[in-house]
Amino acid sequence: MALAPVQTARQLPRWSELRDVVQFKKPWLSRLERANSVRDLRDLARRTTPRAVFDYVDGAAEEEITAARNVAAYRRVTFLSETLRSVADPDPSVPLLGRRIAMPLMFAPTGYTRMMHHHGEAAVAEVAQHVGVPYALSTVGSTSIEDVRAASPDGDLWFQLYLTPDPKVNEDLLSRAEAAGYTTILLTVDTTVSGMRLRDVVNGLTIPPTLTARTVLNMSRFPRWWFNKLTTGGMTFASLAGVPGKPSPAEVASMMFDPGLDLQALDRLRVRWRGNLVVKGVTTPASAREALERGADGVVVSNHGGRQLDRSPATLDVLPAIRAELGPAATVLIDGGVLHGQDILAARALGADAVMIGRAYLYGLMAGGRDGVLRTVELLAGEYQRSMQLLGVRRSEDLSGRHVAFHPSLSDLGSHDGQYPLSGGFLPDQVPARTRGAGDAGAAGELP
Repeated sequence: MALAPVQTARQLPRWSELRDVVQFKKPWLSRLERANSVRDLRDLARRTTPRAVFDYVDGAAEEEITAARNVAAYRRVTFLSETLRSVADPDPSVPLLGRRIAMPLMFAPTGYTRMMHHHGEAAVAEVAQHVGVPYALSTVGSTSIEDVRAASPDGDLWFQLYLTPDPKVNEDLLSRAEAAGYTTILLTVDTTVSGMRLRDVVNGLTIPPTLTARTVLNMSRFPRWWFNKLTTGGMTFASLAGVPGKPSPAEVASMMFDPGLDLQALDRLRVRWRGNLVVKGVTTPASAREALERGADGVVVSNHGGRQLDRSPATLDVLPAIRAELGPAATVLIDGGVLHGQDILAARALGADAVMIGRAYLYGLMAGGRDGVLRTVELLAGEYQRSMQLLGVRRSEDLSGRHVAFHPSLSDLGSHDGQYPLSGGFLPDQVPARTRGAGDAGAAGELP
């Protein structure tokens, strides 16, 4: 038997019923406020910055395989949430080298930062102080050691050091960082020679520059960028401006790459520097162990964001093995591929004390200067805390291997073929735990 037609009573829609469910984009919101992710900031950066500059940030070495692996590795993490756990009053802060930082994140060193936006390193340092995380200034930064301290009088500043073959240059940099109250030297060890970044070669963004006609034509489409560059001082290696003999930019750049860098250089630096010393650029447990045995206070698991040796393993792939080698008391940071708050969550659960971001905040800087950097942190912090609570974790310090399953796989490398070293499949009970006592980077123990 067929049913009778449904009788429907209709009426004209009333605005009072629609206004609470129909929302229009607020026209007064800035482009930065409309960005809902770091990827949105990247898209905005592409539209507001000359191609050569964007490619300098976005690109990597050779075929860019390592850079792709860094990002893909985070997509292979599965979160294992715990239910019926109170996550009220969440606490994302963590201890790091004797201080407590707002969340397990810090700003990595980047070169030529004022090229991306005239606000440059000073803006990054100001944001870092504002949100309560460390910032590392690069040896080849475009703002001096002293000017960055002036922009961040109370911030936790680190100085990234390229040990040059000239002891006088090294001593000048260390003395100035010491006098300016930088707490930590971040020694980069994966730049014995320069990597080949093909995008920069194609665009002519080399030292010295060899800009192509296409590059110059593209730059002409960004008059605001040009105006800011022309009216805010020249682009220099600011902390190296006083090097005796006034070397050219090409000569200064060549000083940063020392094929003779070895463990004895680390020994000498450890004797000279009385503050924290962290070695950046290790990707094997053996190299990490050597650094700590020579007196380093910690390591950064890093392949230079894929900008040096291509076809290196993803940093997240090797992190658990390095943590297992060094034990729970060592300070272990990681960089490369972090573009979302859940990436920070994964790295922390897999053994990192904190992550270092570079490209992520540079996308924000290109998109909107200092406010773009702040927007980057707001997005990452929101994603991190929300995901932590959904995972059933109230405090960053409670994250551990039981909250993740991690299975490295070649299938996630997209169009890139070929074999590469895998760290194996890490199941929750295989990921080493690590703990810190509050404010004590050397405290031992295991997380619950």
